[in-house]
Amino acid sequence: MLIDIFHDFACPWCWIGKKHLFDAIAQWHGEAVRIRWHPFLLDNSIPPEGYEFRSFMQARKGIEAVALQQMFDRTRQVGERAGVKLDFNKISLAVNTTLAHQLVALTPDEDLKTTLVEAIYQAYFERNLNLGDRETLISIGDTVGVNTNKFRNFLGSHALVNSVIAESTFARLNGITSVPLFIFNNKVKVDGSHSIEVFKQAMTRAALMEKSDARGVGKVASG
Repeated sequence: MLIDIFHDFACPWCWIGKKHLFDAIAQWHGEAVRIRWHPFLLDNSIPPEGYEFRSFMQARKGIEAVALQQMFDRTRQVGERAGVKLDFNKISLAVNTTLAHQLVALTPDEDLKTTLVEAIYQAYFERNLNLGDRETLISIGDTVGVNTNKFRNFLGSHALVNSVIAESTFARLNGITSVPLFIFNNKVKVDGSHSIEVFKQAMTRAALMEKSDARGVGKVASG
């Protein structure tokens, strides 16, 4: 089963949704699962050094400090129930995630990509690391076993930056307006960080649709 995941590392709900999905995959007894990660840049205008987090979020959401804290508290509580630690009190920077998506794109091994994705989320939401800093991203990659020496010179190159931006723009032009978004076998969409059960249902439905299509092709061929 192919699962396409559209996400951004600055989005706490993307991390929660990822956790729910992978908990569902751990309980899945069907066909093997293959993951494809896709960038969806929430704000590519943020400079590499980042912006002050709370003032940026207040301006982005159009809310006062008290309402922002309440929003953070609700999100943190949902994260805790999912097994995801979101330490908003520690976060000081709103970050540009383009480099982080580049590092994932450069990583060739699918399982290692997924490990790297998790490490990047942890680096931001638990350790307040600046994902817009090249050396920080290289350090994260090295920690999880990515051989960054092979492609460290490509990280931040114009071609790779343009590729990430183009993929994110393409997603928007094709009707994706928010993340996380999960697409199963190009047939079933789950928009948002739903429960484990919702993801299991989506996987089952996508697998049944795939089998139904295969039977249809067989009938046409035999006729």
